Amino acid sequence: MKRKVLLIYTGGTIGMEKDYETGSLRAFDFSNIFEKMPEMKLMECEVFVHPFATPLDSSDMGPGEWKIIANYIHKNYNEYDGFLILHGTDTMSYTASALSFMLKGLRKPVILTGSQLPIGDLRTDAKENLLTSLYYASLYEDQEAIIQEVAIYFEYKLLRGNRTLKYSAEYFDAYASPNYPILGQSGVHLNIDKDNLYRSNPNIEFHVDNHISEDILFCRIFPGMNLNHFKELPTMKVLILQVFGSGTIFSNEKTIETLQAIRNNGTEIVVVSQCISGGISFGKYENSNIFSRIGAISGKDITAESAITKAMHLIDNPNYIGSFSENFAKCVCGEITE
Repeated sequence: MKRKVLLIYTGGTIGMEKDYETGSLRAFDFSNIFEKMPEMKLMECEVFVHPFATPLDSSDMGPGEWKIIANYIHKNYNEYDGFLILHGTDTMSYTASALSFMLKGLRKPVILTGSQLPIGDLRTDAKENLLTSLYYASLYEDQEAIIQEVAIYFEYKLLRGNRTLKYSAEYFDAYASPNYPILGQSGVHLNIDKDNLYRSNPNIEFHVDNHISEDILFCRIFPGMNLNHFKELPTMKVLILQVFGSGTIFSNEKTIETLQAIRNNGTEIVVVSQCISGGISFGKYENSNIFSRIGAISGKDITAESAITKAMHLIDNPNYIGSFSENFAKCVCGEITE
Protein backbone atom coordinates (compact mmCIF):
# COMPACT_ATOMS: atom_id res chain seq x y z
CA MET A 1 0.00 0.00 0.00
CA LYS A 2 1.35 3.37 -1.02
CA ARG A 3 1.37 6.02 1.68
CA LYS A 4 -0.38 9.29 0.88
CA VAL A 5 1.40 12.58 1.50
CA LEU A 6 -0.22 15.97 1.29
CA LEU A 7 2.21 18.61 0.02
CA ILE A 8 1.25 22.15 1.07
CA TYR A 9 3.08 24.79 -0.92
CA THR A 10 3.12 28.19 0.81
CA GLY A 11 5.75 29.95 -1.30
CA GLY A 12 9.46 30.60 -1.05
CA THR A 13 12.50 30.14 -3.25
CA ILE A 14 11.79 26.45 -3.83
CA GLY A 15 8.76 27.33 -5.96
CA MET A 16 10.41 29.99 -8.08
CA GLU A 17 11.99 30.09 -11.49
CA LYS A 18 14.02 32.68 -13.33
CA ASP A 19 12.35 34.96 -15.80
CA TYR A 20 15.08 35.03 -18.45
CA GLU A 21 13.79 38.27 -19.95
CA THR A 22 14.05 40.26 -16.71
CA GLY A 23 16.50 38.06 -14.79
CA SER A 24 14.19 38.19 -11.75
CA LEU A 25 12.78 35.26 -9.82
CA ARG A 26 9.05 34.64 -10.01
CA ALA A 27 6.75 31.96 -8.62
CA PHE A 28 5.60 29.29 -11.03
CA ASP A 29 2.28 27.43 -10.93
CA PHE A 30 3.08 24.79 -8.33
CA SER A 31 0.23 22.57 -9.49
CA ASN A 32 2.61 21.79 -12.38
CA ILE A 33 5.32 20.48 -10.05
CA PHE A 34 5.09 16.99 -11.55
CA GLU A 35 6.17 18.43 -14.90
CA LYS A 36 9.10 20.23 -13.24
CA MET A 37 10.05 17.10 -11.30
CA PRO A 38 8.81 13.97 -13.11
CA GLU A 39 10.86 11.87 -10.67
CA MET A 40 8.17 12.58 -8.07
CA LYS A 41 5.96 10.13 -9.96
CA LEU A 42 8.50 7.40 -9.15
CA MET A 43 8.13 7.90 -5.41
CA GLU A 44 6.90 5.02 -3.29
CA CYS A 45 4.22 7.34 -1.92
CA GLU A 46 1.33 9.15 -3.57
CA VAL A 47 1.76 12.91 -3.51
CA PHE A 48 -1.18 15.32 -3.51
CA VAL A 49 -0.49 19.03 -3.94
CA HIS A 50 -2.30 21.91 -2.26
CA PRO A 51 -0.72 25.27 -3.14
CA PHE A 52 -1.58 28.55 -1.45
CA ALA A 53 -3.70 30.60 -3.86
CA THR A 54 -1.08 33.33 -3.64
CA PRO A 55 2.47 32.14 -2.85
CA LEU A 56 3.97 34.11 0.02
CA ASP A 57 7.48 35.24 0.75
CA SER A 58 8.41 33.75 4.10
CA SER A 59 8.66 37.24 5.60
CA ASP A 60 4.88 37.49 5.07
CA MET A 61 4.18 34.29 7.00
CA GLY A 62 2.71 34.85 10.45
CA PRO A 63 0.01 33.76 12.91
CA GLY A 64 -2.76 33.93 10.31
CA GLU A 65 -0.89 31.62 7.96
CA TRP A 66 0.11 29.29 10.82
CA LYS A 67 -3.58 28.84 11.61
CA ILE A 68 -4.42 28.19 7.94
CA ILE A 69 -1.78 25.46 7.75
CA ALA A 70 -2.72 23.91 11.10
CA ASN A 71 -6.42 23.87 10.27
CA TYR A 72 -5.79 22.40 6.82
CA ILE A 73 -3.75 19.61 8.36
CA HIS A 74 -6.56 19.00 10.84
CA LYS A 75 -9.16 18.94 8.08
CA ASN A 76 -7.16 16.37 6.10
CA TYR A 77 -5.54 14.50 9.00
CA ASN A 78 -7.41 11.23 8.47
CA GLU A 79 -6.98 11.27 4.69
CA TYR A 80 -3.18 11.36 4.56
CA ASP A 81 -0.29 9.53 6.17
CA GLY A 82 2.05 12.49 6.27
CA PHE A 83 2.31 16.19 5.50
CA LEU A 84 5.03 18.18 3.75
CA ILE A 85 5.05 21.97 3.91
CA LEU A 86 7.17 23.87 1.40
CA HIS A 87 8.15 27.18 2.93
CA GLY A 88 10.55 30.08 2.46
CA THR A 89 13.68 29.67 4.52
CA ASP A 90 13.84 32.97 6.41
CA THR A 91 10.98 32.25 8.82
CA MET A 92 10.67 28.49 8.52
CA SER A 93 11.85 27.94 12.10
CA TYR A 94 9.10 30.23 13.39
CA THR A 95 6.41 28.34 11.48
CA ALA A 96 7.79 24.95 12.53
CA SER A 97 7.90 26.04 16.16
CA ALA A 98 4.39 27.50 16.10
CA LEU A 99 2.94 24.39 14.48
CA SER A 100 4.64 22.17 17.06
CA PHE A 101 2.67 23.95 19.81
CA MET A 102 -0.60 24.11 17.86
CA LEU A 103 -0.79 20.49 16.64
CA LYS A 104 -1.68 18.60 19.81
CA GLY A 105 -1.45 14.82 20.01
CA LEU A 106 0.29 14.60 16.62
CA ARG A 107 0.84 11.01 15.46
CA LYS A 108 1.95 11.68 11.89
CA PRO A 109 4.94 13.41 10.30
CA VAL A 110 4.72 17.10 9.51
CA ILE A 111 7.90 18.02 7.63
CA LEU A 112 8.92 21.50 6.48
CA THR A 113 11.51 22.15 3.81
CA GLY A 114 12.57 24.73 1.28
CA SER A 115 15.70 25.61 -0.65
CA GLN A 116 18.39 28.21 -1.06
CA LEU A 117 18.21 28.10 -4.87
CA PRO A 118 15.13 27.84 -7.12
CA ILE A 119 14.08 24.43 -8.32
CA GLY A 120 15.01 25.23 -11.93
CA ASP A 121 18.64 26.14 -11.22
CA LEU A 122 21.25 23.62 -12.31
CA ARG A 123 22.93 23.65 -8.88
CA THR A 124 19.73 23.75 -6.90
CA ASP A 125 19.32 22.11 -3.50
CA ALA A 126 15.54 22.09 -3.99
CA LYS A 127 15.16 18.66 -5.57
CA GLU A 128 17.06 16.73 -2.92
CA ASN A 129 15.32 18.57 -0.11
CA LEU A 130 11.90 17.96 -1.63
CA LEU A 131 12.36 14.30 -2.56
CA THR A 132 13.96 13.24 0.71
CA SER A 133 11.36 15.17 2.72
CA LEU A 134 8.68 13.15 0.94
CA TYR A 135 10.44 9.96 1.99
CA TYR A 136 10.53 11.09 5.61
CA ALA A 137 6.89 12.20 5.46
CA SER A 138 5.85 8.72 4.31
CA LEU A 139 8.13 6.68 6.59
CA TYR A 140 6.15 4.05 8.47
CA GLU A 141 6.98 0.91 10.41
CA ASP A 142 4.41 -1.69 11.51
CA GLN A 143 1.59 0.62 10.42
CA GLU A 144 2.85 3.43 12.64
CA ALA A 145 4.51 6.65 11.57
CA ILE A 146 8.15 6.73 12.62
CA ILE A 147 8.16 10.52 12.84
CA GLN A 148 5.30 11.93 14.90
CA GLU A 149 6.32 15.54 15.28
CA VAL A 150 6.97 18.75 13.35
CA ALA A 151 10.43 18.60 11.80
CA ILE A 152 12.57 20.49 9.31
CA TYR A 153 14.54 18.64 6.65
CA PHE A 154 17.37 20.54 5.02
CA GLU A 155 20.66 19.53 3.40
CA TYR A 156 20.66 15.86 4.45
CA LYS A 157 19.55 16.51 8.04
CA LEU A 158 16.23 16.01 9.79
CA LEU A 159 15.84 18.36 12.77
CA ARG A 160 13.20 18.94 15.42
CA GLY A 161 11.32 21.99 14.19
CA ASN A 162 11.11 23.87 17.48
CA ARG A 163 14.84 23.41 18.09
CA THR A 164 16.01 24.92 14.82
CA LEU A 165 17.35 28.24 13.67
CA LYS A 166 18.51 29.47 10.30
CA TYR A 167 22.17 30.37 10.65
CA SER A 168 23.25 30.86 7.03
CA ALA A 169 21.77 32.85 4.18
CA GLU A 170 24.48 31.60 1.82
CA TYR A 171 25.21 27.90 2.35
CA PHE A 172 22.97 24.97 1.50
CA ASP A 173 23.52 23.71 5.04
CA ALA A 174 21.43 26.59 6.38
CA TYR A 175 19.83 25.20 9.54
CA ALA A 176 21.16 24.13 12.91
CA SER A 177 19.75 22.51 16.02
CA PRO A 178 22.43 23.57 18.51
CA ASN A 179 20.85 22.26 21.70
CA TYR A 180 19.29 19.02 20.47
CA PRO A 181 20.75 16.20 18.37
CA ILE A 182 19.54 15.60 14.83
CA LEU A 183 16.61 13.24 14.34
CA GLY A 184 17.97 11.66 11.21
CA GLN A 185 20.37 11.98 8.31
CA SER A 186 20.08 10.96 4.69
CA GLY A 187 22.83 9.33 2.72
CA VAL A 188 22.76 6.01 0.93
CA HIS A 189 20.17 5.10 3.56
CA LEU A 190 17.63 7.20 5.42
CA ASN A 191 18.86 7.06 8.98
CA ILE A 192 16.67 7.82 11.99
CA ASP A 193 17.77 8.04 15.61
CA LYS A 194 14.61 6.79 17.26
CA ASP A 195 15.85 7.72 20.73
CA ASN A 196 15.72 11.38 19.72
CA LEU A 197 12.16 11.33 18.40
CA TYR A 198 9.31 13.01 20.26
CA ARG A 199 6.13 11.22 21.23
CA SER A 200 2.96 12.98 22.35
CA ASN A 201 1.02 11.94 25.42
CA PRO A 202 -0.90 8.85 24.23
CA ASN A 203 -3.98 10.03 26.11
CA ILE A 204 -4.29 13.17 23.97
CA GLU A 205 -6.22 12.82 20.72
CA PHE A 206 -5.06 14.85 17.76
CA HIS A 207 -6.53 18.34 17.66
CA VAL A 208 -5.50 21.89 16.86
CA ASP A 209 -5.08 24.60 19.47
CA ASN A 210 -5.39 27.78 17.44
CA HIS A 211 -4.78 30.19 20.29
CA ILE A 212 -2.18 32.80 19.32
CA SER A 213 -1.60 36.17 20.97
CA GLU A 214 0.55 38.91 19.48
CA ASP A 215 0.82 40.87 22.74
CA ILE A 216 4.54 40.25 22.97
CA LEU A 217 7.82 42.07 22.42
CA PHE A 218 11.30 40.69 21.81
CA CYS A 219 14.33 42.80 22.74
CA ARG A 220 18.05 42.10 22.42
CA ILE A 221 20.16 43.62 25.20
CA PHE A 222 23.42 45.29 24.17
CA PRO A 223 26.24 47.08 26.02
CA GLY A 224 25.45 50.73 26.66
CA MET A 225 21.73 50.25 26.02
CA ASN A 226 19.57 53.14 27.22
CA LEU A 227 16.91 51.52 29.38
CA ASN A 228 14.91 54.74 29.47
CA HIS A 229 13.45 53.65 26.14
CA PHE A 230 11.59 50.89 27.99
CA LYS A 231 9.50 53.58 29.68
CA GLU A 232 8.15 54.59 26.28
CA LEU A 233 6.91 51.09 25.51
CA PRO A 234 3.21 50.29 25.87
CA THR A 235 2.22 47.66 28.42
CA MET A 236 2.46 44.16 26.96
CA LYS A 237 1.72 40.68 28.28
CA VAL A 238 5.21 39.27 27.65
CA LEU A 239 8.64 40.81 27.13
CA ILE A 240 11.34 38.40 25.93
CA LEU A 241 14.83 39.65 26.73
CA GLN A 242 17.75 38.15 24.83
CA VAL A 243 20.64 38.67 27.21
CA PHE A 244 24.34 37.84 27.41
CA GLY A 245 25.75 34.33 27.86
CA SER A 246 24.03 32.19 30.45
CA GLY A 247 21.78 34.98 31.64
CA THR A 248 23.65 38.16 32.53
CA ILE A 249 22.83 41.83 32.11
CA PHE A 250 24.56 45.04 33.18
CA SER A 251 24.06 45.36 36.92
CA ASN A 252 23.07 48.73 38.34
CA GLU A 253 20.19 50.32 40.17
CA LYS A 254 18.72 51.67 36.93
CA THR A 255 18.45 48.16 35.48
CA ILE A 256 16.74 46.80 38.57
CA GLU A 257 14.40 49.78 38.77
CA THR A 258 13.41 49.57 35.09
CA LEU A 259 12.83 45.82 34.95
CA GLN A 260 10.95 45.81 38.24
CA ALA A 261 8.67 48.57 36.94
CA ILE A 262 7.90 46.42 33.88
CA ARG A 263 7.05 43.48 36.13
CA ASN A 264 4.90 45.68 38.35
CA ASN A 265 2.82 46.59 35.30
CA GLY A 266 1.92 42.91 34.97
CA THR A 267 4.32 42.04 32.14
CA GLU A 268 5.96 38.63 32.24
CA ILE A 269 9.67 38.70 31.42
CA VAL A 270 11.23 35.70 29.69
CA VAL A 271 15.01 35.52 29.49
CA VAL A 272 16.78 33.78 26.60
CA SER A 273 20.43 33.70 25.59
CA GLN A 274 22.15 35.47 22.73
CA CYS A 275 24.39 32.43 22.39
CA ILE A 276 23.39 29.94 19.72
CA SER A 277 24.47 27.00 21.88
CA GLY A 278 23.79 26.58 25.57
CA GLY A 279 21.16 28.26 27.69
CA ILE A 280 20.13 30.36 30.67
CA SER A 281 21.29 29.51 34.17
CA PHE A 282 20.12 31.98 36.81
CA GLY A 283 22.58 32.27 39.68
CA LYS A 284 25.61 31.10 37.78
CA TYR A 285 26.92 34.66 37.76
CA GLU A 286 26.06 37.52 40.10
CA ASN A 287 24.75 39.60 37.20
CA SER A 288 22.01 37.05 36.55
CA ASN A 289 20.52 37.22 40.04
CA ILE A 290 18.48 40.29 39.13
CA PHE A 291 16.17 38.06 37.08
CA SER A 292 15.47 35.77 40.02
CA ARG A 293 14.72 38.79 42.21
CA ILE A 294 12.13 40.23 39.83
CA GLY A 295 10.50 36.87 39.06
CA ALA A 296 11.64 36.53 35.47
CA ILE A 297 11.26 33.21 33.65
CA SER A 298 14.28 31.27 32.44
CA GLY A 299 14.06 30.23 28.82
CA LYS A 300 16.67 27.54 29.52
CA ASP A 301 18.09 26.36 26.17
CA ILE A 302 15.15 27.38 24.00
CA THR A 303 15.76 29.12 20.68
CA ALA A 304 14.55 32.67 20.20
CA GLU A 305 12.14 31.50 17.49
CA SER A 306 10.65 28.87 19.75
CA ALA A 307 10.48 31.22 22.75
CA ILE A 308 8.51 33.76 20.73
CA THR A 309 5.99 31.30 19.32
CA LYS A 310 5.64 29.45 22.63
CA ALA A 311 4.87 32.72 24.42
CA MET A 312 2.36 33.68 21.73
CA HIS A 313 0.69 30.31 22.17
CA LEU A 314 0.54 30.40 25.97
CA ILE A 315 -0.57 34.00 26.64
CA ASP A 316 -4.11 33.85 28.09
CA ASN A 317 -4.62 30.40 26.55
CA PRO A 318 -7.69 28.89 28.26
CA ASN A 319 -6.61 25.38 27.30
CA TYR A 320 -3.74 25.38 29.82
CA ILE A 321 -4.04 24.93 33.56
CA GLY A 322 -1.81 27.13 35.69
CA SER A 323 -0.03 30.43 35.18
CA PHE A 324 1.91 31.59 32.15
CA SER A 325 5.19 31.28 34.05
CA GLU A 326 4.41 27.71 35.16
CA ASN A 327 3.55 26.61 31.64
CA PHE A 328 6.43 28.39 29.94
CA ALA A 329 8.89 26.69 32.30
CA LYS A 330 7.56 23.27 31.26
CA CYS A 331 8.59 21.36 28.18
CA VAL A 332 5.44 21.39 26.04
CA CYS A 333 6.62 19.41 23.01
CA GLY A 334 10.37 18.88 23.13
CA GLU A 335 11.41 22.53 22.76
CA ILE A 336 13.58 22.71 25.90
CA THR A 337 15.82 20.38 27.87
CA GLU A 338 14.41 19.65 31.30
